[in-house]
Amino acid sequence: MQQYSSLPDQNSLIDVTPKLLTTIEQLRAQLWLESSLNQLQSRLNDCLLSACNTVPQPEAAQAEIFQTVVNEINSAVNSSNLALTECAVGIAMCQPQETVATVCYVSRSSSPHSAPLFLEVLTAENKLLLRLQEVIKLEDLQQLENQQLPSAWRLADDSGSVIGWLIIATPPLSSHHESLIESQAQLRSQLMARSAKQCTTALVQLRHILSWPQRCQQLSNSNQELERTNQLKNQFLANTSHEIRTPLSSIIGFTHLLLAPGYEPSKERQQEYLNIIQSSGKHLLALINDILDLSKIEANQLEVQWETVDVQLLCSNVLALVKEKAANKGLRLCLELEPDITTLVADPLRLKQMLLNLLFNALKFTSKGSVGLQIASKGVFVHFTVWDTGTGISQEDQVQLFQPYFQIAKAVADGIEGTGLGLAVTQKLAQIHGGSVKVESEIDRGSRFTLVLPLKQELGVGGDEGGEEDEEAGEAEFSSFPLPLTPSYSVEVLLVENDLPNANLMQIYLRNLGYQVTWVKNAAEMWEALTQLDPAVILMDVCLTDGNGLNLVQQLRENQQYRKIPVIVQTAMAMKGDRETCLNAGVNDYISKPIDLPLLASLVAKYSKPAI
Repeated sequence: MQQYSSLPDQNSLIDVTPKLLTTIEQLRAQLWLESSLNQLQSRLNDCLLSACNTVPQPEAAQAEIFQTVVNEINSAVNSSNLALTECAVGIAMCQPQETVATVCYVSRSSSPHSAPLFLEVLTAENKLLLRLQEVIKLEDLQQLENQQLPSAWRLADDSGSVIGWLIIATPPLSSHHESLIESQAQLRSQLMARSAKQCTTALVQLRHILSWPQRCQQLSNSNQELERTNQLKNQFLANTSHEIRTPLSSIIGFTHLLLAPGYEPSKERQQEYLNIIQSSGKHLLALINDILDLSKIEANQLEVQWETVDVQLLCSNVLALVKEKAANKGLRLCLELEPDITTLVADPLRLKQMLLNLLFNALKFTSKGSVGLQIASKGVFVHFTVWDTGTGISQEDQVQLFQPYFQIAKAVADGIEGTGLGLAVTQKLAQIHGGSVKVESEIDRGSRFTLVLPLKQELGVGGDEGGEEDEEAGEAEFSSFPLPLTPSYSVEVLLVENDLPNANLMQIYLRNLGYQVTWVKNAAEMWEALTQLDPAVILMDVCLTDGNGLNLVQQLRENQQYRKIPVIVQTAMAMKGDRETCLNAGVNDYISKPIDLPLLASLVAKYSKPAI
């Protein structure tokens, strides 16, 4: 789903691409972990349901749970592309004398003819074989449990008594993959630790089931919900992968085309290709913002800046942003605003984001006719209604419409882009504003989404009252700042930037505006440059190879010679409290990455003006 966010959405695509791919790999790993755990929980629920239906002997039911755990973990780590080599999983049961444990359950090997796997205990010379009836000393298990990356996890009941140990065994791994091995070993360790908790919980539930059969229906519902969540996450991963690869292909492809030896496109063609690259980069950033916004909201880290909003001006600006898309589809845009509605108190950036979400959705699912925005007052609330003459939504789909990751099946089949996050974000933003989102729709008769918001807010609830000093520079819209004129006097700018592409971008842009820019890439070079320069402004990256940019700002403020030099930090930090952290360090202003070049130029012009 296309999403407009308050985060910057332009330039330095060379810098964005590798970071974006790293983010996707992390997302893929996290989704694999959650999907594997959901799969294990579903199988454990099946075991518990079977116990409900058949009333087996407790020993048999417990054995089924143990064997299910080791089989599911083994399947997850060995069938996943996250695994480097085949692993084996087992459970060793404690003996009455509590000095040894015997391996009673071992996972089914996907390679029956492979050699036995073993672990080496780092503090002993023993090699512990993970196979049936093998005896292992408890002190060896405790050593495995206490390693930096554990290989054994205890299974304890409600009273704290140890029932057994969950163990994973891998053969020695070659050292030339150390960084990859370490990250994947950590991921497997998370899987094992959380699986051990699920196993223990299942054993406790088994005891309850044998006593209270009425819990069966609850387990059935839980199992269905886990399966649905697992399906939605898998669908989300597939959709996200497709949406990322499509614009990324355009970025890489047209960049290669422009760099191809012997290919000299006309100026018009170059402009066309660059527009495609820029548009694709915005789409990628919008996708990331969808995910980040939902994560911030769920973690209660989203900041809200209350302001008095000019409703007519904001709605006109919103429609201007979707006008081109509507024209390309031959759709008519309509605006109906009751004359007595002039202002309301809200976060203008988040209100615009909510309306854009609804309007782009309407345009996406409407092939002919009209799309409109209607604003009406209802008591102490104002209703923003986005209506369309599109395909409509079934009653069944309306029930799940605001669930994260959900997408209408027909839309997926028709290849309509979307992540299933836009409406979920919109609903949560509305709730933060003390409002709600309602939907009315019929198949082939269009849809009406109504955003209901209070006209007034308790300022300070959910965020501080907004003002010029409180606005986050990093959340300003692109191209919302006029391009400054070339300075009439020589202005020296010291750029402290760790990343070469970003440094080149800012140097070229500011030099074209007439600034004298000196670039240094770390703290040591900055201090050396300051002995020879008297910069009017310092642009400071937060993440440097030999220090933290905010610590450097504090050091500058403690130095009599440099304390009055204005400092603007540029950073990818975008979570709640990051702006305050920067300002508390002595920073004059803050701009988030990817960098809005007109905003950067405006800030440099603002802080480099000579004192009057």
